[in-house]
Amino acid sequence: MTQNLATNDATRPVPDDRKGRFATLTFERDVAAPLAVLWEAWTAPAARAIWAAPSPSVTVEFLEADTRVGGREVSLCKVEGQPDIRCECGWLALKPAVCSVNYEVISCEGMTQSAALVTADISGTHERSRLVVTVQLSSLAQDMEAGYRAGFGAGLDNLADAAERNMVLQRVIQAPRSVVWGAWMNPETLPQWWGPEGFSCRTKRIDLRTGGEWVFDMIAPDGTVFPNHHLYVDVRPEERLGYTLLWGEKGPKHADAWASFEDQDGATKVTLGMVFSTAAEFQEAKGFGAVELGLQTLGKLERFVATR
Repeated sequence: MTQNLATNDATRPVPDDRKGRFATLTFERDVAAPLAVLWEAWTAPAARAIWAAPSPSVTVEFLEADTRVGGREVSLCKVEGQPDIRCECGWLALKPAVCSVNYEVISCEGMTQSAALVTADISGTHERSRLVVTVQLSSLAQDMEAGYRAGFGAGLDNLADAAERNMVLQRVIQAPRSVVWGAWMNPETLPQWWGPEGFSCRTKRIDLRTGGEWVFDMIAPDGTVFPNHHLYVDVRPEERLGYTLLWGEKGPKHADAWASFEDQDGATKVTLGMVFSTAAEFQEAKGFGAVELGLQTLGKLERFVATR
């Protein structure tokens, strides 16, 4: 977990008596979000990038992000005037909406500061959920326990906040993943199915790659025009894409979003997630039926793929 910043004393060696070297830390959070939503916020790389930094003074740069058993996440925590702290996380077990286990190694300027085993247990209902994280820590530098307590505590507060603004939609589409991905990431086909029932898209610019964008108007059945601007920040072919949603070209951001594509015996499970910028925007979106409208969009994708 990238938010664990050691204190300045962390680069000094551990005293010979090994006092305080080993510790078991437990963190608990009750979250006003469904179980499936909390799991997505905990594991989806795009969501983790949203809540990873423990404070505004910290910037987290993700070098790798692969949330699969055997996959790893590598990030750099950057604080002005201090050396970067490198965090490597490797996923050892993932049981969706139940638990995860990962290792975590923290280093600074080429020296390993700590190693830890992190176990997350998740439980809950369709309305609320609970996260219990246990960290078995081996410090190789002083004060790592204090740093972990502060880092994990702040990070999990951020996670709970993001999960409570997170909307997750899923649909299993009876088509191979390559076909579904191709319909989504083709600049000619994406505008043909994107949007709820009765809506159409009018594209101004479209470049579906990391660093690319899609500037378009979504037109409602009554002719109302909704300007949209998607900025693509992470595109991993046939796996996932992450993007930022703006209210019109270069307008204010209203959500960070992602889509993931998972093979299920020849079919494709599509997960569409959005963390809205504020709790008010999230509640407003729910109020005007964003969940149902989003599911309609995935339904249009399924019908489009079936015709191909």
